[in-house]
Amino acid sequence: MVDPQAVLDAFGDRLSKLGWVSDLWVGGSLATGDHLPGVSDMDLVALVDGRVDADRQSSLAAVHRELDSGVAAGADLGCVYVDARELADAEARHPTWTHGALVQRILSGISRAELVRHGRAQFGRPPADVLPPMSDDDVREAARAEVCGYWAWAARRPAMWLDPVVADLGLTGMARGRYALITGRLLTKSEAVEQARAPQWLVGQLRARRRGEAVRSPRLRTAWIAWRDCRRTVRWVRAQQPGR
Repeated sequence: MVDPQAVLDAFGDRLSKLGWVSDLWVGGSLATGDHLPGVSDMDLVALVDGRVDADRQSSLAAVHRELDSGVAAGADLGCVYVDARELADAEARHPTWTHGALVQRILSGISRAELVRHGRAQFGRPPADVLPPMSDDDVREAARAEVCGYWAWAARRPAMWLDPVVADLGLTGMARGRYALITGRLLTKSEAVEQARAPQWLVGQLRARRRGEAVRSPRLRTAWIAWRDCRRTVRWVRAQQPGR
């Protein structure tokens, strides 16, 4: 069984020794108290002094591969590496370790909201001391950007919903997006399962998978339900935009 704190301690120790990582922040389900070892990802953000160039990326990849084959095996340890000078730029892309590779991603508004409202520091300053406050309207705007950005893109690609992981993420993601738009607050993944717009049999299977149980859902039917929910939610969110 994965020990999240042991992973955090080992990861924080390795990053602090590099000499150019100033802060390591804990976000996502670890921050909100919804983390389930062996099921949930570990979503972290590291603030870096200067650009993460090729040499630094090589060092980070070595750290991750070592941990992923040891104490972090099965933990789905991910981290966004943000040059401190680019932190205020919401559109800037940063080296991000996820699923065994370094890719370039933004630090999304929802991730920023989770850090400000629930995040903590593994080392360095607390995220709420560095990031600007996130009002309820800021959370609404972050949710709108996520639904009308990535999820609108996904809604135009029905074949990708045949991936059971995408289908599950879509159903919970749409529930979280709707909740944030209406309330200005964040919903955990476990709470989102209960608000998924899906038949009760599928909600029960989502709930079981969230507990770590090896439960399968009918692939085609689940893909259709999740894709349709995404399309409807994207239309609804776009209709809420001022001037529409």
